[in-house]
Amino acid sequence: MNFTIRQLEAFREVMRTGGISEASRVLNKTQPTVSAMIASLEEALHFKLFLRQKGRLVARPEAYFFLDEVKSILDRLDHSARIMDQIKDSERGSLKIACLPAAATHFLPHELAVFLKDKPEVQASLIMRSSTMIADMVASQQFDIGLAETPQSRQTIKTTEFNVVGCCAIHADDPLANEPFLTPKLLSGRPAALLFEDHETAIQQRRCFADAGSHLNQRFELQTFQPALELVENGLCYCLCDLLNAETHRIGVRGKSNVRFLRFLPGILSPISILEPAQRPQSVVATAFAQQLIARMSNLNLAQINAAQAAQHSPQLI
Repeated sequence: MNFTIRQLEAFREVMRTGGISEASRVLNKTQPTVSAMIASLEEALHFKLFLRQKGRLVARPEAYFFLDEVKSILDRLDHSARIMDQIKDSERGSLKIACLPAAATHFLPHELAVFLKDKPEVQASLIMRSSTMIADMVASQQFDIGLAETPQSRQTIKTTEFNVVGCCAIHADDPLANEPFLTPKLLSGRPAALLFEDHETAIQQRRCFADAGSHLNQRFELQTFQPALELVENGLCYCLCDLLNAETHRIGVRGKSNVRFLRFLPGILSPISILEPAQRPQSVVATAFAQQLIARMSNLNLAQINAAQAAQHSPQLI
């Protein structure tokens, strides 16, 4: 048997409306066109669906049985079309995301919440791993998107790289919080929180202080920046971190914070990348979220973080 969707739709309307004339009006087609569709459908089926009596079509019993099948087919096609429309509009599908600790607690969940707010049919998985593991998982196509410290170039990974600028986190009551920017000389001898010895940010900070002839007083050594920023909140130290961690902290506190983020000169850069599998095409929903994340990372800057933090502290006008 060989018949088309248009023939099935014409048959359904003839059965629903009771005749060629009304069916042609509903389908916005001429009566001869609808009549030809019914005739060709019967030819494909090798039996008559209707008796022709005095210019009218009278449905045979077989037509009613066939109608149930046609409704099932067309309903399924309509359902599939709606699903494909949702997929096209990034409203259905799944996302598997892996990110480094700096973004896992607040930044990435916040971006995911913004993206999924009007997409109830999209399922998402978000895990925290080290940057090395994230690169391996994206390369092996286990995850759609990774946010990690920039790995070495690999043919299996598509990389969108950002050199995230560093800043200095300092307690709001510290006199240095009123400076337009901070330098190694201004921070010389003050207690600092650094990441572990071979982390790139710690290496750059030690180099900056050594070049300036300033004393780097490391009081705390930590694995990630978020605990360091908690120590800054309590006035125990300052910390040089990147803008991603500054924004993560701002989102996380959701209210008054004792931390101020200031420019640090000379600049410290943290190479962070959005990673995607290079050996397979991305889904529509993964592509859309990657584009949102790329735009967000591109727009990340100290002025916006400070402005947003100030807005959080301002009383709401009634």
